[in-house]
Amino acid sequence: MPKQLVVLIREDPTTSHRASEAIRIALGLSTGPNPISIILLKKARQLVSDDAFDLPDGEILEKHLPVIKNLEIPIFLPIGSRETYPIDEEFTIQESSSSQMASLLKQADRVLVF
Repeated sequence: MPKQLVVLIREDPTTSHRASEAIRIALGLSTGPNPISIILLKKARQLVSDDAFDLPDGEILEKHLPVIKNLEIPIFLPIGSRETYPIDEEFTIQESSSSQMASLLKQADRVLVF
C-alpha cells in the first residue's frame, strides 16, 4: 500500500539553499509510487511566486518547478498567501487553515521537514 508523503518547507529561500533543495527532493520523491504533497510556510511561499526564478537558487528552481506544475503536485499554503505573495496560478495550490494543514501532516505516513 502506498505511503502518503508530505514535504514541509519553512526555510527562507532568500537566505538558505535548503528551500530549493527541498523542492528538488520533493520532485524526486514524486517519481515513486507514493502520493506526495508540499506544504509551504513563512517565506518558503516565495517558491511558488511569480518571482521564484529571481531567488538566489533560481537556476535550480527553473529546472524543477515546471515539472512540479506539470505533475500537478498539490501545494498547500496558509490562507491569505495570495495577498502576501504574487502566487503563480499554474501550480496546484490550495490555501488551507492551520488546522487543515495539521490534519494533512497527521494523516501522512512520512513527513520531511526543511
